[in-house]
Amino acid sequence: MSKASKRLAELGIELPQPPKPVASYVPFKSHKGMVFCSGQLPFINGELNAKGICGAGIDVATAKQAARIAAINAIAVLAEGAGGIDNIDHILRLTGYVAATPDFTEHPAVINGASEVFQEIFGDDGVHSRAAVGVSSLPLGSCVEIDAIAATK
Repeated sequence: MSKASKRLAELGIELPQPPKPVASYVPFKSHKGMVFCSGQLPFINGELNAKGICGAGIDVATAKQAARIAAINAIAVLAEGAGGIDNIDHILRLTGYVAATPDFTEHPAVINGASEVFQEIFGDDGVHSRAAVGVSSLPLGSCVEIDAIAATK
């Protein structure tokens, strides 16, 4: 059992089946030792967990939890693309999109929900470069979307 598999068990996190794409794209692309994950929403059992706009009905804590859920979905996709979680070497990049009002400025705090779960599972190998971006809307009314790039073993 690898460090990542062990950490998942210790944390009580069971990776879900990777969500199906909601449009015309693939969940991941692998190339030259890297896996690129398409944007993931906070789906739990096929249901979108958090809809709305930060600063207009969605608070930071709710959006941060949604970012965590979306990141777990992204990890499931990365694991599928790598041939298993144990084949993920490092998380290289995370991009977090936050549906927000123009005056909302807590994007980094929201996306910390995703960054923290990558680091909880992968330790130092989960530390990544990142962007946290505010947008006016996201697919299906989601308050967050996460994508990531991983290096494989």
